[in-house]
Amino acid sequence: MILAAFEKWGTACFDTLSGIFALALWDSKEETLFLARDRIGIKPLYYSFQSPRLRFASEIKALLECSDSSRSINRLAFDCFLRVNYVPAPLTIFADIRKLLPGHMLTYKNGAVQISKYAREVTPAVSGDSFAYRARELRARIHASVKEELVSDRPVGLYLSGGIDSSAVLEAMTSAKGTVETFSVGFRLARGEQPDKFNADFLLARNTAKYFGATHHEVLVSPDEILPLFEEALFHLDEPISNATIIPMIKLSRFAKERVTVVLGGDGGDELFSGYERYRYSLLSSYYRRVPEVLRTGLNGVFPVMKKLITAPGIERYAQFHFLKEDVLKPILTPYAYHEHAPRDFFRERFFSKDADLRGYGSTRMNTDKREPFEEIFMMVDRQSWLPDESLLRSDKLGMAGGVEARVPLLNRRVVDFADSLPLRFKVSPFRTKIILKEAFRGYIPDELLHQPKRGWFSPGAKWLRYPHIASFAREVLSPDYCAATKDLFEWKTVRARLEAHLRGEYHFTELWAILTFQVWARIFKITA
Repeated sequence: MILAAFEKWGTACFDTLSGIFALALWDSKEETLFLARDRIGIKPLYYSFQSPRLRFASEIKALLECSDSSRSINRLAFDCFLRVNYVPAPLTIFADIRKLLPGHMLTYKNGAVQISKYAREVTPAVSGDSFAYRARELRARIHASVKEELVSDRPVGLYLSGGIDSSAVLEAMTSAKGTVETFSVGFRLARGEQPDKFNADFLLARNTAKYFGATHHEVLVSPDEILPLFEEALFHLDEPISNATIIPMIKLSRFAKERVTVVLGGDGGDELFSGYERYRYSLLSSYYRRVPEVLRTGLNGVFPVMKKLITAPGIERYAQFHFLKEDVLKPILTPYAYHEHAPRDFFRERFFSKDADLRGYGSTRMNTDKREPFEEIFMMVDRQSWLPDESLLRSDKLGMAGGVEARVPLLNRRVVDFADSLPLRFKVSPFRTKIILKEAFRGYIPDELLHQPKRGWFSPGAKWLRYPHIASFAREVLSPDYCAATKDLFEWKTVRARLEAHLRGEYHFTELWAILTFQVWARIFKITA
Protein backbone atom coordinates (compact mmCIF):
# COMPACT_ATOMS: atom_id res chain seq x y z
CA MET A 1 0.00 0.00 0.00
CA ILE A 2 2.77 2.44 0.94
CA LEU A 3 4.72 1.67 -2.23
CA ALA A 4 1.63 2.25 -4.36
CA ALA A 5 0.97 5.54 -2.58
CA PHE A 6 4.57 6.61 -3.10
CA GLU A 7 4.37 5.77 -6.81
CA LYS A 8 1.32 8.01 -7.11
CA TRP A 9 2.09 10.94 -4.80
CA GLY A 10 5.78 10.75 -3.96
CA THR A 11 6.77 11.88 -0.48
CA ALA A 12 3.41 13.65 -0.13
CA CYS A 13 2.00 10.18 0.56
CA PHE A 14 3.47 10.17 4.07
CA ASP A 15 1.00 12.83 5.19
CA THR A 16 -1.91 10.72 3.97
CA LEU A 17 -1.00 7.74 6.17
CA SER A 18 -2.93 7.12 9.36
CA GLY A 19 -1.22 4.67 11.62
CA ILE A 20 1.92 3.63 13.44
CA PHE A 21 5.06 3.56 11.35
CA ALA A 22 8.78 4.19 11.09
CA LEU A 23 9.85 3.33 7.55
CA ALA A 24 12.68 3.39 5.05
CA LEU A 25 11.96 3.63 1.33
CA TRP A 26 14.52 3.43 -1.48
CA ASP A 27 13.67 5.23 -4.73
CA SER A 28 15.80 3.36 -7.27
CA LYS A 29 14.98 5.81 -10.07
CA GLU A 30 16.21 8.84 -8.15
CA GLU A 31 18.77 6.86 -6.13
CA THR A 32 17.36 8.45 -3.01
CA LEU A 33 16.59 6.98 0.41
CA PHE A 34 13.69 8.29 2.48
CA LEU A 35 13.15 7.69 6.19
CA ALA A 36 9.82 8.73 7.71
CA ARG A 37 8.20 8.56 11.13
CA ASP A 38 4.49 8.73 11.95
CA ARG A 39 2.92 12.06 12.85
CA ILE A 40 2.61 11.36 16.58
CA GLY A 41 5.90 9.52 17.06
CA ILE A 42 4.50 6.22 18.28
CA LYS A 43 7.40 4.28 16.79
CA PRO A 44 11.01 5.45 17.24
CA LEU A 45 13.51 5.89 14.41
CA TYR A 46 17.20 6.54 15.06
CA TYR A 47 19.98 7.49 12.67
CA SER A 48 23.67 8.30 12.64
CA PHE A 49 25.15 10.38 9.83
CA GLN A 50 28.88 10.75 9.32
CA SER A 51 29.20 11.94 5.74
CA PRO A 52 28.83 10.19 3.43
CA ARG A 53 27.66 7.26 5.57
CA LEU A 54 24.10 7.02 6.94
CA ARG A 55 22.99 4.34 9.37
CA PHE A 56 19.49 3.93 10.76
CA ALA A 57 17.55 1.54 12.99
CA SER A 58 14.53 1.21 15.25
CA GLU A 59 16.84 0.54 18.23
CA ILE A 60 19.96 2.37 19.32
CA LYS A 61 21.57 -0.96 20.22
CA ALA A 62 21.76 -1.86 16.53
CA LEU A 63 23.70 1.32 15.73
CA LEU A 64 26.06 0.74 18.64
CA GLU A 65 27.02 -2.64 17.20
CA CYS A 66 28.94 -0.92 14.42
CA SER A 67 32.63 -1.19 15.24
CA ASP A 68 33.30 2.54 14.85
CA SER A 69 30.26 3.76 16.82
CA SER A 70 30.96 6.17 19.66
CA ARG A 71 29.47 5.56 23.10
CA SER A 72 30.20 9.06 24.36
CA ILE A 73 27.44 11.15 25.90
CA ASN A 74 25.72 14.10 24.27
CA ARG A 75 26.20 16.72 26.98
CA LEU A 76 23.11 18.73 26.05
CA ALA A 77 21.05 15.54 26.17
CA PHE A 78 22.50 14.80 29.62
CA ASP A 79 21.58 18.32 30.78
CA CYS A 80 18.03 17.91 29.48
CA PHE A 81 17.64 14.46 31.02
CA LEU A 82 18.45 15.78 34.49
CA ARG A 83 15.79 18.51 34.13
CA VAL A 84 12.91 16.60 32.54
CA ASN A 85 13.84 12.93 33.24
CA TYR A 86 13.98 11.91 29.57
CA VAL A 87 15.95 12.85 26.46
CA PRO A 88 13.99 15.12 24.09
CA ALA A 89 14.24 14.61 20.32
CA PRO A 90 16.03 15.17 18.05
CA LEU A 91 18.71 14.46 20.65
CA THR A 92 19.62 11.06 21.99
CA ILE A 93 21.87 10.46 24.95
CA PHE A 94 24.61 9.41 22.49
CA ALA A 95 26.64 12.15 20.83
CA ASP A 96 26.57 10.67 17.31
CA ILE A 97 22.99 9.35 17.19
CA ARG A 98 19.79 11.32 16.60
CA LYS A 99 16.05 10.67 16.72
CA LEU A 100 13.96 11.55 13.69
CA LEU A 101 11.20 13.87 14.88
CA PRO A 102 7.55 12.80 14.61
CA GLY A 103 5.94 13.85 11.34
CA HIS A 104 9.35 14.33 9.71
CA MET A 105 11.30 12.63 6.96
CA LEU A 106 14.99 12.28 6.24
CA THR A 107 16.15 12.42 2.62
CA TYR A 108 19.53 10.88 1.77
CA LYS A 109 20.96 11.51 -1.69
CA ASN A 110 24.49 11.71 -3.04
CA GLY A 111 25.96 11.34 0.44
CA ALA A 112 24.00 14.27 1.89
CA VAL A 113 21.12 14.36 4.38
CA GLN A 114 18.17 16.73 4.57
CA ILE A 115 15.55 16.73 7.36
CA SER A 116 12.11 18.17 6.62
CA LYS A 117 8.65 18.18 8.11
CA TYR A 118 6.10 16.33 5.97
CA ALA A 119 3.12 16.58 8.33
CA ARG A 120 0.99 19.58 7.56
CA GLU A 121 -0.60 21.34 10.49
CA VAL A 122 -4.33 20.90 10.64
CA THR A 123 -6.22 24.16 10.69
CA PRO A 124 -8.83 23.85 13.44
CA ALA A 125 -12.33 23.87 11.99
CA VAL A 126 -14.49 26.85 12.81
CA SER A 127 -17.89 25.51 13.65
CA GLY A 128 -21.00 26.55 15.47
CA ASP A 129 -21.76 22.99 16.55
CA SER A 130 -22.88 22.74 20.15
CA PHE A 131 -20.83 21.26 22.97
CA ALA A 132 -23.28 18.36 23.23
CA TYR A 133 -23.01 17.61 19.51
CA ARG A 134 -19.23 17.60 19.62
CA ALA A 135 -19.23 15.34 22.68
CA ARG A 136 -21.34 12.81 20.75
CA GLU A 137 -19.05 13.15 17.75
CA LEU A 138 -15.99 12.54 19.93
CA ARG A 139 -17.40 9.29 21.28
CA ALA A 140 -18.27 8.17 17.74
CA ARG A 141 -14.73 8.88 16.55
CA ILE A 142 -13.18 6.99 19.44
CA HIS A 143 -15.47 4.04 18.70
CA ALA A 144 -14.43 4.10 15.03
CA SER A 145 -10.76 4.30 15.98
CA VAL A 146 -11.04 1.37 18.39
CA LYS A 147 -12.70 -0.74 15.69
CA GLU A 148 -9.73 -0.07 13.42
CA GLU A 149 -7.25 -1.03 16.13
CA LEU A 150 -9.12 -4.28 16.83
CA VAL A 151 -8.32 -5.57 13.34
CA SER A 152 -5.78 -8.31 14.02
CA ASP A 153 -5.22 -11.98 13.38
CA ARG A 154 -3.97 -12.29 16.95
CA PRO A 155 -5.73 -11.95 20.33
CA VAL A 156 -6.30 -8.35 21.45
CA GLY A 157 -6.58 -7.10 25.03
CA LEU A 158 -6.46 -3.82 26.96
CA TYR A 159 -4.21 -2.26 29.58
CA LEU A 160 -6.78 -1.00 32.08
CA SER A 161 -6.02 1.61 34.72
CA GLY A 162 -8.51 3.40 36.90
CA GLY A 163 -8.62 6.42 34.61
CA ILE A 164 -11.17 7.68 32.13
CA ASP A 165 -8.93 7.19 29.06
CA SER A 166 -8.53 3.42 29.19
CA SER A 167 -12.10 3.10 30.49
CA ALA A 168 -13.39 4.94 27.42
CA VAL A 169 -11.40 2.56 25.23
CA LEU A 170 -12.87 -0.39 27.15
CA GLU A 171 -16.40 0.91 26.57
CA ALA A 172 -15.70 1.12 22.83
CA MET A 173 -14.07 -2.32 22.74
CA THR A 174 -16.99 -3.89 24.60
CA SER A 175 -19.42 -2.30 22.16
CA ALA A 176 -17.43 -3.66 19.20
CA LYS A 177 -16.52 -7.17 20.30
CA GLY A 178 -18.27 -8.10 23.54
CA THR A 179 -16.15 -9.53 26.33
CA VAL A 180 -12.68 -7.99 26.55
CA GLU A 181 -9.51 -9.32 28.18
CA THR A 182 -8.16 -6.58 30.47
CA PHE A 183 -4.85 -6.37 32.34
CA SER A 184 -3.78 -4.32 35.34
CA VAL A 185 -0.69 -4.17 37.52
CA GLY A 186 -0.37 -3.29 41.18
CA PHE A 187 2.23 -3.41 43.91
CA ARG A 188 2.77 -6.02 46.58
CA LEU A 189 3.84 -3.95 49.53
CA ALA A 190 6.40 -4.89 52.13
CA ARG A 191 5.29 -6.58 55.33
CA GLY A 192 3.43 -4.20 57.60
CA GLU A 193 2.58 -1.65 54.89
CA GLN A 194 -1.03 -0.81 54.20
CA PRO A 195 -2.66 -0.40 50.78
CA ASP A 196 -2.26 3.21 49.70
CA LYS A 197 -2.59 5.58 46.76
CA PHE A 198 -0.25 3.53 44.61
CA ASN A 199 -2.83 0.75 44.33
CA ALA A 200 -5.88 3.03 44.09
CA ASP A 201 -6.05 2.82 40.28
CA PHE A 202 -5.42 -0.93 40.43
CA LEU A 203 -8.49 -1.39 42.62
CA LEU A 204 -10.56 1.03 40.54
CA ALA A 205 -9.64 -0.89 37.38
CA ARG A 206 -10.97 -4.06 38.98
CA ASN A 207 -14.35 -2.41 39.55
CA THR A 208 -14.40 -0.94 36.04
CA ALA A 209 -13.68 -4.33 34.48
CA LYS A 210 -16.51 -5.84 36.51
CA TYR A 211 -18.87 -3.08 35.35
CA PHE A 212 -18.21 -3.98 31.70
CA GLY A 213 -18.14 -7.74 32.22
CA ALA A 214 -14.51 -7.93 31.12
CA THR A 215 -12.29 -10.92 31.80
CA HIS A 216 -9.89 -9.16 34.12
CA HIS A 217 -6.34 -10.27 34.92
CA GLU A 218 -4.18 -8.80 37.66
CA VAL A 219 -0.50 -9.05 38.49
CA LEU A 220 1.52 -7.59 41.35
CA VAL A 221 5.12 -6.40 41.42
CA SER A 222 6.91 -7.87 44.43
CA PRO A 223 9.79 -6.13 46.25
CA ASP A 224 12.25 -8.85 45.22
CA GLU A 225 11.47 -8.24 41.51
CA ILE A 226 12.18 -4.51 41.49
CA LEU A 227 15.90 -4.50 40.76
CA PRO A 228 15.95 -7.21 38.06
CA LEU A 229 13.00 -5.58 36.28
CA PHE A 230 14.62 -2.15 36.60
CA GLU A 231 17.82 -3.24 34.86
CA GLU A 232 15.96 -5.20 32.17
CA ALA A 233 13.71 -2.24 31.40
CA LEU A 234 16.66 0.15 31.04
CA PHE A 235 18.32 -2.26 28.62
CA HIS A 236 15.24 -2.34 26.40
CA LEU A 237 14.68 1.43 26.54
CA ASP A 238 18.11 2.20 25.02
CA GLU A 239 18.13 5.60 26.75
CA PRO A 240 17.68 6.57 30.40
CA ILE A 241 14.11 7.44 31.40
CA SER A 242 13.79 8.36 35.06
CA ASN A 243 10.32 7.01 35.69
CA ALA A 244 9.80 4.19 38.17
CA THR A 245 6.73 3.00 36.23
CA ILE A 246 9.09 1.26 33.81
CA ILE A 247 9.20 -1.53 36.39
CA PRO A 248 5.47 -2.36 36.47
CA MET A 249 5.20 -1.73 32.72
CA ILE A 250 7.64 -4.46 31.72
CA LYS A 251 6.04 -6.79 34.27
CA LEU A 252 2.57 -6.07 32.85
CA SER A 253 3.59 -6.60 29.23
CA ARG A 254 5.05 -10.03 29.99
CA PHE A 255 1.97 -10.94 31.98
CA ALA A 256 -0.36 -9.87 29.15
CA LYS A 257 1.65 -11.88 26.63
CA GLU A 258 0.45 -15.08 28.32
CA ARG A 259 -3.03 -14.42 26.88
CA VAL A 260 -2.85 -11.81 24.10
CA THR A 261 -0.37 -10.47 21.55
CA VAL A 262 -1.86 -7.02 20.93
CA VAL A 263 -2.84 -4.59 23.70
CA LEU A 264 -4.70 -1.32 23.43
CA GLY A 265 -4.17 1.52 25.89
CA GLY A 266 -5.44 4.97 26.76
CA ASP A 267 -2.24 6.85 25.90
CA GLY A 268 -2.68 10.40 24.63
CA GLY A 269 -5.93 11.28 26.35
CA ASP A 270 -4.30 13.71 28.76
CA GLU A 271 -2.40 15.57 26.04
CA LEU A 272 -5.36 15.79 23.65
CA PHE A 273 -8.08 16.69 26.14
CA SER A 274 -6.16 18.55 28.83
CA GLY A 275 -6.07 15.95 31.56
CA TYR A 276 -3.03 17.06 33.52
CA GLU A 277 -3.43 19.38 36.47
CA ARG A 278 -0.59 21.52 35.11
CA TYR A 279 -2.89 22.76 32.34
CA ARG A 280 -5.48 23.83 34.88
CA TYR A 281 -2.85 25.57 37.01
CA SER A 282 -1.44 27.26 33.93
CA LEU A 283 -4.91 28.54 33.06
CA LEU A 284 -5.24 29.90 36.59
CA SER A 285 -1.89 31.62 36.10
CA SER A 286 -3.08 33.19 32.85
CA TYR A 287 -6.21 34.51 34.57
CA TYR A 288 -4.26 35.68 37.61
CA ARG A 289 -1.89 37.73 35.47
CA ARG A 290 -4.89 39.75 34.27
CA VAL A 291 -5.66 40.86 37.83
CA PRO A 292 -4.44 44.44 38.48
CA GLU A 293 -1.11 44.47 40.31
CA VAL A 294 -2.52 46.32 43.32
CA LEU A 295 -5.06 43.55 43.86
CA ARG A 296 -2.45 40.84 43.31
CA THR A 297 -0.36 42.34 46.10
CA GLY A 298 -3.27 41.99 48.49
CA LEU A 299 -4.03 38.45 47.40
CA ASN A 300 -0.39 37.46 47.77
CA GLY A 301 -0.45 38.63 51.37
CA VAL A 302 -3.52 36.55 52.20
CA PHE A 303 -2.65 33.54 50.02
CA PRO A 304 1.16 33.30 49.63
CA VAL A 305 0.76 30.35 47.25
CA MET A 306 -0.75 32.76 44.73
CA LYS A 307 2.73 34.15 44.01
CA LYS A 308 3.51 30.95 42.15
CA LEU A 309 0.77 31.75 39.63
CA ILE A 310 2.48 34.82 38.25
CA THR A 311 4.88 32.97 35.93
CA ALA A 312 4.97 34.44 32.44
CA PRO A 313 3.75 32.17 29.63
CA GLY A 314 6.55 30.61 27.63
CA ILE A 315 9.65 28.69 28.62
CA GLU A 316 9.58 29.96 32.24
CA ARG A 317 6.11 28.61 32.91
CA TYR A 318 6.89 25.38 31.08
CA ALA A 319 10.04 24.94 33.16
CA GLN A 320 8.10 25.64 36.35
CA PHE A 321 5.95 22.56 35.74
CA HIS A 322 8.44 20.27 33.99
CA PHE A 323 12.00 21.06 35.09
CA LEU A 324 13.73 19.84 38.22
CA LYS A 325 14.49 22.95 40.24
CA GLU A 326 17.99 24.34 39.80
CA ASP A 327 18.53 24.72 43.55
CA VAL A 328 17.95 20.98 43.87
CA LEU A 329 20.17 20.07 40.94
CA LYS A 330 23.15 22.43 41.19
CA PRO A 331 24.64 21.05 44.46
CA ILE A 332 24.73 17.47 43.15
CA LEU A 333 26.58 18.28 39.90
CA THR A 334 30.22 19.17 39.51
CA PRO A 335 31.04 22.56 37.94
CA TYR A 336 32.19 20.58 34.91
CA ALA A 337 28.74 19.01 34.52
CA TYR A 338 26.41 21.85 35.51
CA HIS A 339 24.93 23.92 32.68
CA GLU A 340 21.91 25.89 33.80
CA HIS A 341 20.91 27.62 30.58
CA ALA A 342 21.48 25.02 27.87
CA PRO A 343 18.29 22.97 28.51
CA ARG A 344 16.11 26.08 28.71
CA ASP A 345 17.64 27.40 25.51
CA PHE A 346 17.00 24.06 23.80
CA PHE A 347 13.30 23.98 24.77
CA ARG A 348 12.89 27.69 24.05
CA GLU A 349 14.33 27.39 20.55
CA ARG A 350 12.50 24.20 19.67
CA PHE A 351 9.06 25.05 21.02
CA PHE A 352 8.67 28.68 21.99
CA SER A 353 9.93 30.39 18.86
CA LYS A 354 8.12 31.49 15.74
CA ASP A 355 11.15 30.35 13.71
CA ALA A 356 11.09 26.73 14.91
CA ASP A 357 10.20 25.43 11.45
CA LEU A 358 13.31 27.05 9.99
CA ARG A 359 15.46 24.87 12.26
CA GLY A 360 13.67 21.71 11.16
CA TYR A 361 11.93 21.20 14.49
CA GLY A 362 8.35 21.92 13.56
CA SER A 363 6.35 24.68 15.15
CA THR A 364 3.92 24.52 18.03
CA ARG A 365 2.01 27.30 16.33
CA MET A 366 3.20 29.81 18.88
CA ASN A 367 2.53 33.15 17.27
CA THR A 368 1.84 36.18 19.39
CA ASP A 369 -0.13 37.73 16.53
CA LYS A 370 -2.71 34.96 16.87
CA ARG A 371 -2.90 35.43 20.65
CA GLU A 372 -3.17 31.70 21.02
CA PRO A 373 -3.86 30.63 24.63
CA PHE A 374 -0.67 29.40 26.25
CA GLU A 375 -2.44 26.27 27.45
CA GLU A 376 -2.95 25.20 23.83
CA ILE A 377 0.78 25.62 23.29
CA PHE A 378 1.51 23.80 26.56
CA MET A 379 -0.50 20.77 25.43
CA MET A 380 1.15 20.86 22.00
CA VAL A 381 4.64 20.90 23.53
CA ASP A 382 3.75 17.92 25.71
CA ARG A 383 2.40 16.17 22.63
CA GLN A 384 5.54 16.86 20.60
CA SER A 385 8.07 16.08 23.32
CA TRP A 386 6.97 14.31 26.50
CA LEU A 387 4.43 12.08 24.77
CA PRO A 388 6.66 10.58 22.03
CA ASP A 389 10.02 10.82 23.81
CA GLU A 390 8.91 9.52 27.21
CA SER A 391 5.40 8.08 27.43
CA LEU A 392 5.05 6.36 24.04
CA LEU A 393 8.68 5.27 24.06
CA ARG A 394 8.09 3.46 27.36
CA SER A 395 4.88 1.89 26.12
CA ASP A 396 6.30 0.72 22.79
CA LYS A 397 9.68 -0.57 23.90
CA LEU A 398 8.56 -2.23 27.11
CA GLY A 399 5.61 -3.77 25.27
CA MET A 400 7.97 -5.21 22.67
CA ALA A 401 10.26 -6.40 25.47
CA GLY A 402 7.35 -8.43 26.79
CA GLY A 403 6.34 -9.67 23.35
CA VAL A 404 3.18 -7.59 22.87
CA GLU A 405 2.30 -4.90 20.35
CA ALA A 406 0.95 -1.75 21.99
CA ARG A 407 -1.71 0.20 20.09
CA VAL A 408 -3.05 3.65 20.95
CA PRO A 409 -6.57 4.31 19.57
CA LEU A 410 -6.87 7.76 21.18
CA LEU A 411 -3.95 8.86 18.98
CA ASN A 412 -5.66 7.77 15.78
CA ARG A 413 -5.62 10.62 13.29
CA ARG A 414 -9.40 10.98 13.25
CA VAL A 415 -9.37 11.56 17.03
CA VAL A 416 -6.30 13.82 17.05
CA ASP A 417 -7.58 16.09 14.29
CA PHE A 418 -10.96 16.36 15.99
CA ALA A 419 -9.35 17.20 19.34
CA ASP A 420 -7.32 19.93 17.65
CA SER A 421 -10.52 21.48 16.30
CA LEU A 422 -12.01 21.92 19.77
CA PRO A 423 -11.80 25.24 21.62
CA LEU A 424 -9.83 25.24 24.85
CA ARG A 425 -12.95 25.87 26.94
CA PHE A 426 -14.26 22.43 25.89
CA LYS A 427 -11.21 20.81 27.46
CA VAL A 428 -10.19 22.66 30.61
CA SER A 429 -11.38 25.31 33.03
CA PRO A 430 -9.81 26.60 36.25
CA PHE A 431 -11.74 23.91 38.09
CA ARG A 432 -12.16 21.00 35.63
CA THR A 433 -10.08 18.91 33.23
CA LYS A 434 -11.03 16.65 30.30
CA ILE A 435 -14.40 18.35 30.17
CA ILE A 436 -15.59 17.10 26.77
CA LEU A 437 -14.12 13.60 27.11
CA LYS A 438 -16.00 13.10 30.36
CA GLU A 439 -19.19 14.42 28.80
CA ALA A 440 -18.75 12.15 25.77
CA PHE A 441 -18.78 9.05 27.96
CA ARG A 442 -21.21 10.18 30.63
CA GLY A 443 -23.76 7.42 31.05
CA TYR A 444 -21.50 4.89 29.32
CA ILE A 445 -18.82 4.43 31.97
CA PRO A 446 -19.19 4.29 35.78
CA ASP A 447 -20.05 7.68 37.27
CA GLU A 448 -17.32 7.36 39.88
CA LEU A 449 -14.71 7.58 37.12
CA LEU A 450 -16.03 10.97 36.02
CA HIS A 451 -15.50 12.44 39.47
CA GLN A 452 -12.17 10.85 40.39
CA PRO A 453 -9.38 13.34 41.08
CA LYS A 454 -6.48 13.24 38.65
CA ARG A 455 -3.79 11.13 40.31
CA GLY A 456 -1.50 10.05 37.51
CA TRP A 457 0.10 6.63 37.51
CA PHE A 458 3.00 6.36 39.92
CA SER A 459 5.10 3.60 41.36
CA PRO A 460 5.99 3.70 45.08
CA GLY A 461 9.59 4.47 44.17
CA ALA A 462 10.27 6.65 47.21
CA LYS A 463 9.22 3.74 49.44
CA TRP A 464 11.16 1.24 47.36
CA LEU A 465 14.33 3.24 47.85
CA ARG A 466 13.99 2.75 51.61
CA TYR A 467 13.73 -1.04 51.36
CA PRO A 468 17.00 -2.45 52.79
CA HIS A 469 18.03 -4.37 49.67
CA ILE A 470 17.34 -1.40 47.38
CA ALA A 471 19.02 1.06 49.75
CA SER A 472 22.08 -1.18 49.67
CA PHE A 473 21.95 -1.24 45.87
CA ALA A 474 21.61 2.56 45.77
CA ARG A 475 24.67 3.01 48.00
CA GLU A 476 26.67 0.87 45.59
CA VAL A 477 25.42 2.66 42.46
CA LEU A 478 25.59 6.23 43.75
CA SER A 479 29.34 6.17 43.95
CA PRO A 480 32.29 7.34 41.81
CA ASP A 481 33.52 3.75 41.75
CA TYR A 482 30.42 2.36 40.02
CA CYS A 483 31.09 3.71 36.51
CA ALA A 484 34.37 5.29 35.48
CA ALA A 485 32.75 7.36 32.71
CA THR A 486 30.42 9.20 35.13
CA LYS A 487 32.67 9.74 38.14
CA ASP A 488 33.38 13.39 37.25
CA LEU A 489 29.74 14.36 36.68
CA PHE A 490 28.34 14.29 40.20
CA GLU A 491 29.28 15.64 43.62
CA TRP A 492 29.20 12.22 45.21
CA LYS A 493 29.38 13.33 48.85
CA THR A 494 26.32 15.51 48.33
CA VAL A 495 24.53 12.72 46.47
CA ARG A 496 25.27 10.26 49.28
CA ALA A 497 24.09 12.79 51.89
CA ARG A 498 20.80 13.18 50.01
CA LEU A 499 20.40 9.41 49.87
CA GLU A 500 20.96 9.01 53.61
CA ALA A 501 18.54 11.87 54.31
CA HIS A 502 15.93 10.18 52.12
CA LEU A 503 16.43 6.90 53.96
CA ARG A 504 15.79 8.76 57.23
CA GLY A 505 12.43 10.00 55.95
CA GLU A 506 13.13 13.16 53.97
CA TYR A 507 12.04 13.28 50.32
CA HIS A 508 14.78 13.39 47.69
CA PHE A 509 13.45 10.69 45.42
CA THR A 510 13.23 12.64 42.15
CA GLU A 511 16.89 13.55 41.84
CA LEU A 512 18.14 10.31 43.41
CA TRP A 513 16.14 8.12 41.03
CA ALA A 514 17.38 10.15 38.05
CA ILE A 515 21.02 9.63 39.03
CA LEU A 516 20.39 5.98 39.90
CA THR A 517 18.76 5.48 36.50
CA PHE A 518 21.59 7.21 34.67
CA GLN A 519 24.28 5.25 36.51
CA VAL A 520 22.71 1.84 35.89
CA TRP A 521 22.01 2.72 32.25
CA ALA A 522 25.60 3.96 31.78
CA ARG A 523 27.07 0.70 32.98
CA ILE A 524 24.68 -1.42 30.88
CA PHE A 525 25.59 0.49 27.71
CA LYS A 526 29.30 0.82 28.55
CA ILE A 527 29.42 4.52 27.88
CA THR A 528 32.68 6.42 27.56
CA ALA A 529 33.50 9.80 29.02
